[in-house]
Amino acid sequence: MSKYKHELTSQRFHIQSLRIIIVVLLMVVTGLGYGLYSVPRNIIVHNPPDLRTGSVRAWWEIPPSTVYAFTFYIFQQLNRWPKDGEHDYKRNIHALQAYLTPQCQRFLEQDYENRNLLGELRSRVRGVYEIPGRGFDNSRVKVNSKDSWDVTLDLSTDEYYLDNPVKRVLVRYPLNVVRYDVDPEANPWGLALNCYRSTPQRLEIEPVSEKK
Repeated sequence: MSKYKHELTSQRFHIQSLRIIIVVLLMVVTGLGYGLYSVPRNIIVHNPPDLRTGSVRAWWEIPPSTVYAFTFYIFQQLNRWPKDGEHDYKRNIHALQAYLTPQCQRFLEQDYENRNLLGELRSRVRGVYEIPGRGFDNSRVKVNSKDSWDVTLDLSTDEYYLDNPVKRVLVRYPLNVVRYDVDPEANPWGLALNCYRSTPQRLEIEPVSEKK
């Protein structure tokens, strides 16, 4: 009789052990499932523009050429007023807000209010263009950290009032850019303009010829 009791006890112990193993396996599978769910579906990899010589870099590293291209593109779009600066500038700030830090957006909104009060926007058409020969090179992007860069843009700024040229100046814009992986859908670059790190400097003035 004791033999049967011993066998029954062994079977119960074995069943209990299997139950514990099943619970542990369920916990492991749940953890693995959560890990797979939390892994990003898309990873942005920044490649340099010329891959003929190859490139080896960490996937999270953003090359200076990409930072410069982002800065120039967003800054140019921000300062493109094709019809009327009073409406275009405000619209640009709103349209590009995903590419601006909150601090920079507030600065630009205040800049808009100041310019509008001084009458510098109404009926103004504006555009900024890269000065030939002063495009990207490594000296124009200073790497502060893996999440921050200082970018220098040398641009020609043209403004017109009612089809009449009123300004053509060459300006150096010292800008700051930060990593901004907040909303990949709205901002696939993963970068944001943090506005000026210091006051822009006028390089030289080119006289604008009057229309004949």
